[in-house]
Amino acid sequence: MKVSNIKDIDKFFEVVDSCKGKVELVTGEGDRLNLKSKLSQYVSLANIFSGGEIPELEIVAYEKEDIDKLLSFMING
Repeated sequence: MKVSNIKDIDKFFEVVDSCKGKVELVTGEGDRLNLKSKLSQYVSLANIFSGGEIPELEIVAYEKEDIDKLLSFMING
């Protein structure tokens, strides 16, 4: 799923951390980073952080419950 305009990055990673299954960031080169890993979170922030918000990401979640959590975050903040 593509997500965009994440303004509350801390809350986004809280939601990711609360997911039961794997949540991955797909890089522009097609690599997949495990967003539940703190190291991957820091690496992803260093590479895509711009102006205090994340403009657009492609993430993959494997559990329906996790997808629902991420969608709810995107809709409701």
